[in-house]
Amino acid sequence: MRLYHGSTMTVRKPVISRARSKTDFGKGFYTTTSREQAEKWAQIKKKREGDNANIRAIVSVFEFDEKLLNSARYNTMHFDVATVECLDFVVGNRKGVMTHDYDIIMGPVADDKLYATVSLYENGVLDAAAAIEQLKAHRLFDQLSFHSPKACSLLSFIESFEI
Repeated sequence: MRLYHGSTMTVRKPVISRARSKTDFGKGFYTTTSREQAEKWAQIKKKREGDNANIRAIVSVFEFDEKLLNSARYNTMHFDVATVECLDFVVGNRKGVMTHDYDIIMGPVADDKLYATVSLYENGVLDAAAAIEQLKAHRLFDQLSFHSPKACSLLSFIESFEI
């Protein structure tokens, strides 16, 4: 399985201690099978860091054996679609009140337009059913996040490219 990571630098070996907390699945190294989504993330990160000539939008590409998602050697979580459990897990992580010991988590991530839907659910404006209906109406990308050093070691760096 080919995975992409958007950043402002080439990442050959992911280091979780550099990751942000209060993200969808908690502190971890986030990837996607969508090159398009990784390119968007790289552009967003570039803009956050000042969008000047010294900051570049870079996508790092990795190979990952997807059979490991079902291996008993790793504690994995897999959300196939947006569900109440998935929404609550994401909201708990974003608020910093959720803790988990998963090595790898795979699940949906909404495009930029739907970030607002999760925020409305998080703030109690939408109930779970309404939020899920809105999420189903839009294109969802996947994200595969790695939350332990042993999980990060499963990623084999292939290349990186600038956008």
